[in-house]
Amino acid sequence: MSRALLRPVWRTLPRRALAAAAAAGLLLAAVPRMQSGPPDPQLGLFALRAAALAFALGLAFLLDDPARHLTTAVPVRRPVRIGLRVALVLPWAALCWTAALLLVPAPARPPAGDLTLEAAATAVLALTAAALTTRRTLVTEPGVMTSTWLLCTAAAAYLLLPHDRTLLVTPDDPRWQTTHTHWALLLAAATAVGLRACTDPVRARLRPRLSS
Repeated sequence: MSRALLRPVWRTLPRRALAAAAAAGLLLAAVPRMQSGPPDPQLGLFALRAAALAFALGLAFLLDDPARHLTTAVPVRRPVRIGLRVALVLPWAALCWTAALLLVPAPARPPAGDLTLEAAATAVLALTAAALTTRRTLVTEPGVMTSTWLLCTAAAAYLLLPHDRTLLVTPDDPRWQTTHTHWALLLAAATAVGLRACTDPVRARLRPRLSS
């Protein structure tokens, strides 16, 4: 049954949003190569974090499904349908992030593993927010709402968090390793919440509305 869903799920993927996010993220990652003079590690760090946010904004649209209220009647469980979407997009996301890392010149590139952890946590936060939106509302296309929330949250984290509590430190900061432990905890928490949101069926919320 899951194999039979591959083609229809593939056709309903938000290709325009994903392509736009990929283009924006890769363009941001290429900025350090466009500057004159020696490579700037600060610019490389900023470029990769901006690229990670752009990719995550695209993933915020992954659960957009105009036919959501119709597909709830199929015998395949919701976690399987969402899992198929994630599985189909995961290679694209990994390829985009790898290309973004390679676009930044090596002398300006921050530690790739730590930045990949940040990017993964940001992406999972976007997917979790989209899953929670579809769980709690009847919205069929949560992408706009989710991407707006993610962008506002990122801006607030950058501008409003106290300096001693920020997650956005530089590699020469002595808190770098500790901060990325926090990123790992954030990734684990977002994954757990996202999995719970995916397993919660929406049928109970739909029936009163459809029967009225």
